[in-house]
Amino acid sequence: MIGVMNSMQILRGWAARHAHWLAVAGLLGAPQAMAAGEYANSPDVGEFITEMTRDYGFASEQLTALFADVERKQPIIDAISRPAERVKPWSEYRPIFITDARINKGVAFWNEHAEALARAEKEYGVPAQIIVAIIGVETSYGGNTGNYRVIDALSTLAFDYPPRAPFFRKELREYLMLTREEQVDPASLKGSYAGAMGLPQFMPSSFRAYAVDFDGDGHINIWSDPTDAIGSVASYFKRHNWQPGQPVATPAKVKGEHVDQGLSAGLDPDKTVGELRALGWSSQDALADDLPVTAFRLDGAEGPEYWIGQPNFFVITRYNRSVMYAMAVNQLSELLVQARGANQ
Repeated sequence: MIGVMNSMQILRGWAARHAHWLAVAGLLGAPQAMAAGEYANSPDVGEFITEMTRDYGFASEQLTALFADVERKQPIIDAISRPAERVKPWSEYRPIFITDARINKGVAFWNEHAEALARAEKEYGVPAQIIVAIIGVETSYGGNTGNYRVIDALSTLAFDYPPRAPFFRKELREYLMLTREEQVDPASLKGSYAGAMGLPQFMPSSFRAYAVDFDGDGHINIWSDPTDAIGSVASYFKRHNWQPGQPVATPAKVKGEHVDQGLSAGLDPDKTVGELRALGWSSQDALADDLPVTAFRLDGAEGPEYWIGQPNFFVITRYNRSVMYAMAVNQLSELLVQARGANQ
């Protein structure tokens, strides 16, 4: 796992690994793979290498040597092809992510990185508890960042999973570009079976768009540098229009025959508070009638729960397109505040 490396080791690994590619190419005119992998002679990979060479300035001999070492991972194909599990109700989903252990680890993470979290909150306007909750839900504060080489995961899905090949081919391109920009060995980094990376589980395109060098060392390392991970999550939320000082979701009371007409069709805020009021929705919070919101119902442990998701709720769903994910992040963040306050 990349967490056992420090940034300098990664950078040295890149330099050491790629220096010999150029030397071999200079001496022999073409790379000589010691043991060709599954993609060594793939026409699709050859086409991809041509594209990366022609359009993005990569050296074909380096990419040829890299892909000769790439391994096709059948478990990844099996996992992504598996029929979707039954969608868990909120009463089963919530206990997966909101546990005493995760709250305690979150408070410890917050205390350890309080300075970076406070700085991120000041610079980006994103509350520390939201940043900590995201990292907690995604990887349990770095405890589960994935064990697949990112190059293997993305290549497997780009070249051997036709239903989503265009998406993963784009992510593979983004990955190679980010490793070049960060001067990191593309064969060294690990992530999830879908290629999500580091403490916040950024896909390569998100890394290049939103990740930041928050500790100012000249490189972005979201694998083993919590400071960069914290700043990157905050950057992501700010770029997706997080509204500082505003709530995420409000519990609603409902009555009447038209309540369900207020439920949103998807994640987008497609109702206004005024429209919900006319359909029998109310809340204790003072919400402007013209505020666009997402209205939803969850199957809670004690029965149906009705909620009004405000603009910041929608921002969380940009990170993961799920109502229950956003609610888990929101409620974990609230419990982190309570637990940390009780311990101080």
